[in-house]
Amino acid sequence: MKTFMDEDFLLTNRFAERLYHAFAEPLPIIDYHCHIDPADIVQDRSYDSVTDLWLGGDHYKWRLLRANGVPEEELTYAIKDDPWLVFKHFAAALPRAAGNPIYHWSHLELKRYFGIDKPLSPETAEEIYARCNEKLKEASMSARGLIAQSNVKLICTTDDPIDSLDEHRRIDADPTCNVSVLPAFRPEKAMDIRDAGFADYARKLAEVSGVNIIDFPSFCEALDVRIEYFHAVGCRTADHSLDSAIYAESTPSERGAAVSDALNGKPVDAVAAEKFRTAVLLHLGRHYRALGWVMQIHFGVMRNNNARMYEKIGPNTGFDAMNGNGRPERLARFLDALERTGDLPKTVLYSLNPNDSEIIASIAPCFMTDGGIRGKIQLGAAWWFNDTKTGMEKQLTDCANNSLLGNFVGMLTDSRSFLSYVRHEYFRRILCNFIGTLMDNGEYPEDIDMAGGIVRDICYFNTLGFFNFDIEAKE
Repeated sequence: MKTFMDEDFLLTNRFAERLYHAFAEPLPIIDYHCHIDPADIVQDRSYDSVTDLWLGGDHYKWRLLRANGVPEEELTYAIKDDPWLVFKHFAAALPRAAGNPIYHWSHLELKRYFGIDKPLSPETAEEIYARCNEKLKEASMSARGLIAQSNVKLICTTDDPIDSLDEHRRIDADPTCNVSVLPAFRPEKAMDIRDAGFADYARKLAEVSGVNIIDFPSFCEALDVRIEYFHAVGCRTADHSLDSAIYAESTPSERGAAVSDALNGKPVDAVAAEKFRTAVLLHLGRHYRALGWVMQIHFGVMRNNNARMYEKIGPNTGFDAMNGNGRPERLARFLDALERTGDLPKTVLYSLNPNDSEIIASIAPCFMTDGGIRGKIQLGAAWWFNDTKTGMEKQLTDCANNSLLGNFVGMLTDSRSFLSYVRHEYFRRILCNFIGTLMDNGEYPEDIDMAGGIVRDICYFNTLGFFNFDIEAKE
């Protein structure tokens, strides 16, 4: 019987153990998609309470607390005012989370950052709470300290086209900050033409871009100005969050009418909105290709399902779910529209619905026609509700079955927490066990260096090359 979460955790054979400890474990981390606030890095934020650091922005954990019957006034409302109460509730819920990745992540976080090997439970909660809070007094537990402990070399945040990126500039100019923090272009609000705030957003976009937005071409011109601005600050990737994959052809007059109606406060119907969003995304894709950026597309999410809680505490607070209408077949039409004109950028595709995974994996090789670009179209890492042990194994299997696993660009945190880098460790252990098991079963040669080369590429070097990141410049 194996010891709980020992040094060979998730590694079930000698090949997996060698691959992880010799090849994966020493590698630094590139976190190419997250929701960290760059201001926390500028300020080198420190934390008085482990509750604030550990539970303050982690809606994964909030869902477990709610599932265990914790009322909202003793959860999100109490994180600042009564941190011990929230921690105690989490300690009561966590032992019931057998099989949930948060059980593993939480104990990896306790072990790696606080040196605590004990499982968290109601019986150990008070001791662990005190030890964690004492540890937080050390300089190594600030935002930058946690990044350094985690061996993180580069972070891509998530930034709106109208953002100033002042924090990124300050980080880049700070010789005491040893991590590269780059913006990622996230034009979600620019594409949501049916939102009541679209006209106000367009006015702000016009102001920061210096472009008078009066029609569809000028709207796209304003976005182009901001893309170039982001590029100058180091941005090399764009991220798009969609309810489902989109593709609807349109005429210039249809696009113009949609923009005109939205700017004048008139409603835009769903059909016109999809035509507009498709046209914007195609325009952006062409610009990304010209600059060598990577386009990331996330879809398959059903957001803000609990209207009462949305009104109380807003979005991204644990009330989203996967939908059954990702429409991945539209991806082929969208990718083909860019491919026909030679404008298809390097692309990473993620669906929140695991049923879409194999479809995406089979679509991707249809568009890998550029010589010199390995894995140009990628099935992205198991995302959100899929970044479980079984979800990661499925993603690796689908990628291996349909393409070249060795070209995969690896893991990301998609997180708001500075402790979430253990998710890279979790992924790396699962990856090494996946490949090690193939070797142990005689399905891949017993060539540890060849297999180790795949592991090293997936964990670090593929990401570095695919996104054209320049880490050495910061170091």
